[in-house]
Amino acid sequence: MNIALERVIRILNLCARKWRDEQKRPWLDVVPMITKLEEKKTRRMPYPMSWEEQSILFAELPDHLRRMALYKVNSGSREQEVVKLRWDWEIPIPELNTSVFLIPADFGGRHESSGVKNGDERLVVLNNAAKSVIEGQRGLDPVWVFPYGQPDRNGKATPVHRMNDSAWKKARVRAAKKFQERFLRPAPAGFASIRVHDLKHTFGRRLRAAGVTEEDRKALLGHKNGSITSHYSVAELGKLIDEANRISVTDSRGPALTILRRMAG
Repeated sequence: MNIALERVIRILNLCARKWRDEQKRPWLDVVPMITKLEEKKTRRMPYPMSWEEQSILFAELPDHLRRMALYKVNSGSREQEVVKLRWDWEIPIPELNTSVFLIPADFGGRHESSGVKNGDERLVVLNNAAKSVIEGQRGLDPVWVFPYGQPDRNGKATPVHRMNDSAWKKARVRAAKKFQERFLRPAPAGFASIRVHDLKHTFGRRLRAAGVTEEDRKALLGHKNGSITSHYSVAELGKLIDEANRISVTDSRGPALTILRRMAG
């Protein structure tokens, strides 16, 4: 919202200070006062899910979304890095009997700000759970890892535009109801309004709970840390895969994750 407001403010300032009509008069005499949102007060806090919450939510997702969600929560990928994932980004690592994905630095996602965030190549390491999802997608389409959208005019498969669609929103409503039925109390507000991006927060929080170092967490989450991702050695990749595998389960056998939350009064 603030980015959009900044653009409006910029245009209005140009109208008043620079742009002129045929009589050399400014387009605006006065710039309207526009107040941006106070982010600290309006920002929605991240909500890392517990293993029980993940089980409830994923059971309500349609199959194509469940596969993407399981991959996302085990790879730390951003939404567009999932829905637009391509097979030609996959790089086999035969020494480790696995593969990784290297997302190009110029990948733009749906729009310029939704692709690779830091302008660098994005290394995506696959733990066992993420790898099992990828193996299950092989052969479905020669281009897209997660094909699901309407075919194009040539009949070729297309990816979905986003995971946060009506199916996701309906699933989280059902999940909140199931949570209340199971635990006999209302679902936490963050879970009832769980966002797709919270899967990435969940991945990062579980890595931390498992004792993964900050440096390795940054690498696994695709945060900029000064390294050149395309120059990782096999040993370094093996270490990252081992670290990611510390959370590659789908139930309460994973690392203990205690999250302090205020109970609704």
